[in-house]
Amino acid sequence: MTKILMMSVRDDEKPAIDAWEKRHPDVQVKTTTSELKAATIEEVNGYDGLVIQQRYNIEPEVYPRLKEFGLKQISARTAGFDVLNLDLATKNNLIITNVPAYSPRSVAELAVAHAFRLTRNLELFDARAAKQDFRWAGLQAKEIHSLTIGIIGAGRIGGTTAKLFHALGSKIIANDPIENSDLKSILTYKSFDAVLKESDVLCLHVDLNDSSRNLIDAHALSLMKNTAFLINECRGPVVDTDALIMALENKKLAGAALDTLTGEENFFNFNLEGKELPSEQLKKLRSFDNVVLTPHVGFYTNIAVQNMVDISLDSALSILNGEKVATQVN
Repeated sequence: MTKILMMSVRDDEKPAIDAWEKRHPDVQVKTTTSELKAATIEEVNGYDGLVIQQRYNIEPEVYPRLKEFGLKQISARTAGFDVLNLDLATKNNLIITNVPAYSPRSVAELAVAHAFRLTRNLELFDARAAKQDFRWAGLQAKEIHSLTIGIIGAGRIGGTTAKLFHALGSKIIANDPIENSDLKSILTYKSFDAVLKESDVLCLHVDLNDSSRNLIDAHALSLMKNTAFLINECRGPVVDTDALIMALENKKLAGAALDTLTGEENFFNFNLEGKELPSEQLKKLRSFDNVVLTPHVGFYTNIAVQNMVDISLDSALSILNGEKVATQVN
């Protein structure tokens, strides 16, 4: 019987895992809450396949150990795979897969929700209401169909985001190195600088790589309207957080919604109630009443979680059966 180990498993994933296992009676899936690292590597010994989802980079010494165990693959049940060293994986004959499209709607819908929360000034109304101030003076909203929505990265998720905003009547502009002809009826492709300058709401949907790290830096922020809103639904390091904080302090930006932050592995999905926050940047961002923070939950829907489990396990099993998969990234 084929045995697959799934690491960093949450309770909400277990029903999907159980359902997949029932559909594959010749496969045994063992789950653990441990992350893959040097200290836990022995847990993998004896398994044929490996599926992970984690916050921290995998140490270099892990890859040759997995090869020693006879592992052929590592399946990440996430779209991002920057915690993995693809060169070391390839050197140790490990095929890496991801889940490139677990549910574009899940992230796109959160971007729309964040846009409404910002453009309707809901954070500001909440701040007033918390002080029992129920006046609305000075907080007139803008209707979403009257705004230009800019999208950086119009791939699966960004393209879905464009469709949702288009259905609401917004004008859509986008920047992406690959122009999708299917999207040209609902959006206009423009240069990176033009999208920054013209957007009332700027949505980020890019992969994290060397070219996208600090993509939204002080210069990029200086090109945006001081009435514009920034929404980051991709990866924290795409935005220079210090530059963003400065722009917010200097009123060079109307607000931001952030579902991901640099260093989030130290605070997101932890209960820190009553504790000192481990990030000065996080403390500062929380002090702004025009900043919406969510703990990287764009993926966290019923359909997305099911797909992440199914696709990652399908990829692992296919590789173990000697088949090629479209989800391979190295």
